[in-house]
Amino acid sequence: MAKDSYFEQVYDVVRCVPPGRVTTYGTIASFLSLGSARMVGWALNHSFGEEGVPAHRVVNRKGELSGRTHFPPPTTMQELLEKEGVKVENDQVVGFEQYFWDPADHF
Repeated sequence: MAKDSYFEQVYDVVRCVPPGRVTTYGTIASFLSLGSARMVGWALNHSFGEEGVPAHRVVNRKGELSGRTHFPPPTTMQELLEKEGVKVENDQVVGFEQYFWDPADHF
């Protein structure tokens, strides 16, 4: 896969999300100005073999762990977020706004 591929651009943004913070599929899509939230999700579904892509830090626009089913096992996403200090209840980030990270504010 070429370095400038869409997947690699998504991975580069996700690698910048700090521990203890989350962003959304749609936020990444808007920041990259191409694709959609679904395309970002598709890219992250293929990220498990990539080095250092913290896909667990990407949630849906409501703060729900919608990608959890792609983690082996599905509880992994919540466990990784909680290790970073993000509170999760019923598959949703509690206080989502407090943890939200927008790449547009940092680049």
